[in-house]
Amino acid sequence: MNEQNAARISGNTAEDIATSIRLLIDAGELKAGDSLPPVRTLAESLGVNRNTALTAYQTLVQAGLAETRRRAGTVIIDPFAPGEEEGFAANTALRDVGDGNPSPELLPDPASVILSPSPRKLYGESTVDPGLAEWATEWINEDQPREFQLSVAAGAVDAVERLLAGALTQGDTVALEDPCFLTSISTIRQNGYRAVPVSMDAEGMQPESLRAALESGVRAVVCTPRAHNPTGASVTAERASQLREVLSAYPNVLLIEDDHFALLASAPYASIIGEHHRRWALVRSLSKVLGPDMRTALIASDPETAERLGARISGGITWVSHHMQRIAHAMLTSPDTKKLIARARAHYLTQNARCIAQLSEFGLESTSRDGLNVWVNTHTNGAATLAALTRKGWIARDGGAFALDGGTNNGIDQHVRLTVHDLSESEMRQLAQDLAESIGTPKTGRSTANIKTSTTAPVPVERTHHDSDH
Repeated sequence: MNEQNAARISGNTAEDIATSIRLLIDAGELKAGDSLPPVRTLAESLGVNRNTALTAYQTLVQAGLAETRRRAGTVIIDPFAPGEEEGFAANTALRDVGDGNPSPELLPDPASVILSPSPRKLYGESTVDPGLAEWATEWINEDQPREFQLSVAAGAVDAVERLLAGALTQGDTVALEDPCFLTSISTIRQNGYRAVPVSMDAEGMQPESLRAALESGVRAVVCTPRAHNPTGASVTAERASQLREVLSAYPNVLLIEDDHFALLASAPYASIIGEHHRRWALVRSLSKVLGPDMRTALIASDPETAERLGARISGGITWVSHHMQRIAHAMLTSPDTKKLIARARAHYLTQNARCIAQLSEFGLESTSRDGLNVWVNTHTNGAATLAALTRKGWIARDGGAFALDGGTNNGIDQHVRLTVHDLSESEMRQLAQDLAESIGTPKTGRSTANIKTSTTAPVPVERTHHDSDH
C-alpha cells in the first residue's frame, strides 16, 4: 500500500508534495487510517532530499490531516471524525459499566431551589453572576491563594478548549496525560493542535516525561491534579513539587489544571502551578456534583490568560446564562446539596475500594482511588478482553481508546475502564469473576502475582470549614 501511495504522490518542493497529498485526500484516494510511505521511500520515489519529504509530512501534521504514530509511521487522519465519547452505550440490553456518568441519585434537583428576583442580564454586562463569583472566589482562594481573575465557561471541556484557543494556533503542540480523557483527545485533534504524550503513574504525570515534552517545545500543558479520568490517579504533594521544579524553567507555557472532581475528591489538591508561573488556569467543573446538564465550570487564571479568555466569553456573545449560574449558586449553598455532596464523595470512594477488593481476589490489579471509574490492568489485549466480557453480558471501556498513540508501546491498551459505583456487592463480584474469566486468570482465590493495590479505602482527607459549605 505504501508503494502505491508513493506512486500517486507528486511534487518537487515540500509545499507541492503536501498539496499533492491533500488533493489525494480530497479525491478520496487517501482515507483516514491510510499510511503514507516512509520518508526515505517517498524521497527516493520523487527524487528529492529526505528533509523535503519530511517537511511535507510535518506540514500535513500541523494542518491536522496526519499524525505520526512511531512504528506505524505517518498516518492520514480525519480531524473531524467523531471520536469516542463518555456516556451510555446506545441500543444495548447489556449491563453498561463503561459510561463514566455520575450516579443520578446523587445529583441535586435544580427545581428544589428558589431564586429571588434579579435584574435581567443584557448584552455587554458582566459575564459572571456576582453571587456565584463571591462563593467561587472564597472556595478557590483556599487552595490557590495567589491573585486571580474568575471566569465561567459551559463546562470543563469548553473551558479548556477556550483557554487553548487563546494561546495556540493550528499546529502548536500540547502536552497531555497519556492515557488521556476522551474529550481532550477530540479537542486537540479537532482544533488542529498536536498532542505530546506525558507518561503517568499512580501519582500523576511523570517528571522526566513532562520534561521531555517541554523540551520538545510544547506551548501548553493540561494536567488533572486528582481523580484523573480514566486512571483515578491523583497528584501527590511530593510529585507536585517535582513537577513544579520541572515547569519552573518554562514560566510562559500555558499550564491548565483540570480539577474536574474538586468538590467530590477525597484526595487533597496538590497544585503543579508554581508561585512564579506566569500563564496558568485552574478549571473546576460542577458537572460531576450538580449534573452534566448544568454546563458550568469555574476558571481562575492569571490576568493575561483571563483577558484572552474574556475575548471568547464576552458579554455580547457566548457567556453562560446568568439564570444557570444563579441556579448553580443556589444549589451549592443549599443545606440539602451540601449533605448530598458529602454522601456522593463517600459513596464513590467506598464503591471504588469495594470493587478493587473484589478484583484483587481474582488476581486483577488497579491503582485507582478517586473518581467515577476503576482502571484495571488485564496484562493482555484489552479489546479482546472486552469482546469476551461482552459475551458475558457486560459493556466496558477499552483502555486503548484513552491512549494518545494507540497504547501498544506503553501497555495502555492492556487496560479496561469500569464505572462501578452503581453496582451491588454481588454484582461487583460477578463482574470481577467474569472479567477474570475473559482474561483467563483463575476463577477463585487470590493470585500469587504481585498485587500493588491496597484493597482498603484511603482515609478521606479532613475538610476545611469552608469545604463543608460546598
